[in-house]
Amino acid sequence: MKTVYILNGPNLNLLGQRQPEIYGRETLADVGEACAALGAELGLEVQLFQSNHEGVIVDTIHEARHKAAGIIINPGALSHTSVAILDALNAFDGPVMEVHISNIHKREEFRHHSFVSGRAEAVIAGLGTEGYKAAVRRLAQLLA
Repeated sequence: MKTVYILNGPNLNLLGQRQPEIYGRETLADVGEACAALGAELGLEVQLFQSNHEGVIVDTIHEARHKAAGIIINPGALSHTSVAILDALNAFDGPVMEVHISNIHKREEFRHHSFVSGRAEAVIAGLGTEGYKAAVRRLAQLLA
């Protein structure tokens, strides 16, 4: 069974509590459980990670180079600032999917650019937490 990492950036540990009118009421644990169940149906082992620290996310991407076939990443606010995450993803050989719960293009101007998007096979934005499951489905297709 191929392993997929789902990486989540700053403040996503507050999913379900922080700005539910934007991000919904599902928790990150709910997302992880739903993606793990879907992944199992599709022949993937899904591992969920979250950190509020850029360096920890970079280290996890480095770890994924040896342990994961694909990465789904919601870098949160680091999408718009982190060249370090982009560089780490560029050192990863498998497919990368970028997920944003909200439609970042309908929000503040500074959120419209993501460094990660240039590395991602696809960007899913505005589907709420369903975007994670869409990314799992697409990764399963890419890894088949």
